[in-house]
Amino acid sequence: MTPLLARRLLFVTGKGGVGKTTVAAALGLLAAEQGKRTLVCEVEPKGDLSVAYECGPTPFQGRQVSPGLTAMSMDTEASLREYLKLIARVPVVGRIGPVASAFDFVATAAPGIREILTIGKLCYEVRERHYDLVVVDASATGQVVGQLAAPIGINELVKVGIVRTQTGWMLDILRNPEITGAVIVTTPEEMPVSEAVDLSARIAEETPVKLASVIANRVLPELFGTREEEIFESMAAPPVTKALAEELDVDVDALTSVFSAARLAVTIRRDGAAHLERLRAGIAESVPLLYLPYLFGRAHGARAIRQVARLLGEEL
Repeated sequence: MTPLLARRLLFVTGKGGVGKTTVAAALGLLAAEQGKRTLVCEVEPKGDLSVAYECGPTPFQGRQVSPGLTAMSMDTEASLREYLKLIARVPVVGRIGPVASAFDFVATAAPGIREILTIGKLCYEVRERHYDLVVVDASATGQVVGQLAAPIGINELVKVGIVRTQTGWMLDILRNPEITGAVIVTTPEEMPVSEAVDLSARIAEETPVKLASVIANRVLPELFGTREEEIFESMAAPPVTKALAEELDVDVDALTSVFSAARLAVTIRRDGAAHLERLRAGIAESVPLLYLPYLFGRAHGARAIRQVARLLGEEL
C-alpha cells in the first residue's frame, strides 16, 4: 500500500472519545515536520483543533500554527461563497443573503448538498495543490460514511451539467488510493473495536475511499512477562506483602493497593490485547494496524500532540 503520509488527502475518523482529533492533529504536525505543506481541517467546528494546537480559533481561511502547518475549521456557507466565486464565477459581496436562504432550503430537501460543499472544499485544495497533504478531522462513525458517499449520490442523481462535472473530478480524487485514504482511530475496548470493524466494512462497501490504516490508541504496555508475573504474585501474597511493608517502612494497606492496581492494569492490558486481536481479524490483512501507547499524563494540548506525532513517526 501507499505509505500513509505519501497520500495527499486523509480522512481521520472513529468513535467519539477515542482520540480522533489528537491523531489528526499529530499526523498533520508529523507531515509538516517532514517538510510537507500541510492543512489540517476540522469538519465539525467545535474548537477541538484549536485546543489541540493551543493556537486560538481556526477560521475557514486557515491559520498557520507552526512552520508548514495550517489549521482551519469547515464552514459550509463560506465554502459555498468560495465555490460561487472560484468555480461558478459568480461575484459574491458580503453575506450571501437570498442565495444562502435558497441553499438552506435545497440542502434540507436534497441530502448530500452540505456534504458536497465540505468534501468539495477539501478535494479542491488537493486538486489545486495548495498543500502537499490535507488531513481531515472528519465526523465520527455515525456521519462520516454519508459525507464520503455524498459525491456518489449526487453523481448518480445529476447526469449532466456543472454539478455532474464537479462531482466527477471529486470522485477521481476520492477513488484514487494513492491520493486519498481513510484512517480509523479506535481504542482496545469492546465497543470502539466493534464500531471500527463495522466502519471499515461500510467504508469499503458504501464510499469511494479506501481504508489506509487503523490506529489503535491508548494501548497499555505489557507490565509483566510470565516469569515476572510469578514473582509479582508471590510478592502480592499477604504474608510477603506484610513483611515487605515492614522492611520498606510503609503502610501495608498502601502497598496492597499498589499491588491491586498493578494486577488491574495487567487485566486491562490483556483484555485490550484480546480486543486488538479481534480488530486485526476484522479488517483486511492489507490494512496496516498501528499502535499508540497510553499517555500517562496530559493527553491534550500542543505538548501531547508533539508526543503523539513522535510516536506515530516511529510506527510509520
